[in-house]
Amino acid sequence: MAQKKAHEVDGWLAKPDDVAKVVLIYGPDRGLVSERAHRFAASTGLPLDDPFTVIRIDASALADDPGRLVDEIRTVPMFADQRLVWVTGAGAEKPFADAVAQVLADPPTDALLLVEAGELRKNAQLRTSVESARSGIALPCYADDARALDALIQAQLAEAGLSISTEAREALKAGLGGDRMASRAEIEKLILYCRGNERIELADIREATGDAAGLSLDDVVDAVLDGRPAEFDIAFSRLVAAGTAPFLLLNAAMRQFQALQAMRNVFDRERKPASAVIAAARPPVFFTRRRLMEKAVQNWTADACARILDRINGAVLETRQRPDLAEAATRQALLAAAITGARAGR
Repeated sequence: MAQKKAHEVDGWLAKPDDVAKVVLIYGPDRGLVSERAHRFAASTGLPLDDPFTVIRIDASALADDPGRLVDEIRTVPMFADQRLVWVTGAGAEKPFADAVAQVLADPPTDALLLVEAGELRKNAQLRTSVESARSGIALPCYADDARALDALIQAQLAEAGLSISTEAREALKAGLGGDRMASRAEIEKLILYCRGNERIELADIREATGDAAGLSLDDVVDAVLDGRPAEFDIAFSRLVAAGTAPFLLLNAAMRQFQALQAMRNVFDRERKPASAVIAAARPPVFFTRRRLMEKAVQNWTADACARILDRINGAVLETRQRPDLAEAATRQALLAAAITGARAGR
């Protein structure tokens, strides 16, 4: 069935194809991956709280026994017409990809396999196996763009009976987008703060989200982009001490370096001034960060961005395999990037 483009995913989830027996939902936005996985699971009509009908497995539990996945798929449902095997936290590991390929080679008639995965390269075996199978569908989840953020903000505010000014909307969007769950939590916090009002203004955003996770994440990532290792280390330590999960920092850095890489490609290809590249960027760069991003476009080559993204992907994998080392792995990857940025700016 191949894969859907990012803008087609919601449409497919609204009316899933019955041919799809293996549904892979993947991408760097873990919150969006999880949200869409729950949406698909709910669309099956199966009781999600029934452990005999909906079997949830973390991919780490299959590391030493990938054959268990096939066994679960082949188990005959006892209390329903079909079963849902729901795997979370999947990556590009070959044993797991081999097990999924085995399921695809002989798709079940009375079971569905739902897989939540992180970012997967185009040539990742798990992704290519699902994309090339008639009974598989791959649904990518990338960080929300401006249009998706507008829709998310509008939906949550409408449900709460609130409107928002244009200036407040733009300020709110500047702190969102790295992770769908984090974005929802930030909007919910704002709604709670503004309860009793009819309209959200710019002052409300500043007061309610002045130390918001999204804005604090930018402090850390900006220090990396600008090549300020000492400031990065201070901001990183403060954020982790406040309870911020390391994967959010990696997500934020990944999103910024992907955007920077795209801007640098435009800079190289079209020979435009850095200021013009930043001005034309979509989603737009928040005005307080434009000078920093202009400098970053000039200092960071597309190849350098690619190397940092590879390092960040490696850190994501390491944090998944060794949660006890998540903070250290994240610090090491981003500190190395900050040092690279410092050298690039010389």
